[in-house]
Amino acid sequence: MALKNIRKKIRKFSAVSSLQPRHTRASRVLRNPRNPAVDMEIGMTITAVIFDAFGTTLRITSPSHPYRQLLREGAKHGRRPTSGDAHKLMTLDAGIREAADILGIQVTPSRMAEIESDLQREIESIEVIQDAFDAITLLREYGIATAICSNLAATYGPVVKRLLPDLNAYSFSYELGVTKPDPAIYRAVCRDLGVAPGHLFGNSAQVAMIGDSPRCDRDGPRAVGIKGFHIDRSGTGAIGNLVQFAELVVAQSTEGSKSPASCRWDTPRELGR
Repeated sequence: MALKNIRKKIRKFSAVSSLQPRHTRASRVLRNPRNPAVDMEIGMTITAVIFDAFGTTLRITSPSHPYRQLLREGAKHGRRPTSGDAHKLMTLDAGIREAADILGIQVTPSRMAEIESDLQREIESIEVIQDAFDAITLLREYGIATAICSNLAATYGPVVKRLLPDLNAYSFSYELGVTKPDPAIYRAVCRDLGVAPGHLFGNSAQVAMIGDSPRCDRDGPRAVGIKGFHIDRSGTGAIGNLVQFAELVVAQSTEGSKSPASCRWDTPRELGR
C-alpha cells in the first residue's frame, strides 16, 4: 500500500477522533472507523513497536522443517523426544549440526547433509511480508523505533537481520537463552531500545508489541507492561494486517502533533490498551 494512501487514512482517523462528542473525547479513545474492535485509548503515545518475526513480518515460502527432521532422526535411533526439545533448539547459539551433538542425536553424515541442504533452501525461501515493510517504513517516518523479538534457532537469526535491516533492536531467543513468553526476553529488547515498559492501566508504558501468537506476542508482553496485540491474518480478528496497526499507532501520535518531525521516539509516551 502506498504511503500516500496510508497518510490519508491517518488523517481520517485523527479527524474522526476530533469529532467525537465531548463526553466521548474525555475518555481519550481514538476511534477506528474501519474496525471499532481495535479502538485505542489515547494516553501518552508509544515510542517503540516490537514485532514478532515469522508469521508476522516474515514468511517461509518453501518450508521443509529441518529441525523437525532432526528430531525424527533421533527418534529413529532410539532417542525419545522430550517436551523441552523445541526450547533447547531455540536457546542454543549453535548450528544444526552442533545442536544434534548437544541433544545426543545420532545422524549419518549423508542424512545430515540432506537436512542441512533442506535448511539452506528453507532459509533462501524466506521473504518479508509486504505489509510489514510498509508498516515499518511508516513507523520509522514518524520517529517510532522498531524492533524484532522472536523465538528462533540460531541459523535463522542472520537472515532476519538481512531482510529487516536497520531496525533499532533485535532480541532472539538463541542469543539470550530464554524464549517468549519469559519476561526476560521482553525486558531485553526494551533495554536495547532504550525504553522501559510501564503499567497497562497507568500512563507510563512506552512500548507496543504485535505478533501472531496470543500467548507470546500479546499476553506475555502485557505481563511486563508492554501493550501487546495479536495479529490475525485470517481476517477474523480485530487486527488483520500490520499497516492497519501502524496507522493506529501513528494516528495517536498525530493527535498531539500533526508533524512527523515532532514525534521523537525517545520521548516517554503510551499507547493505551
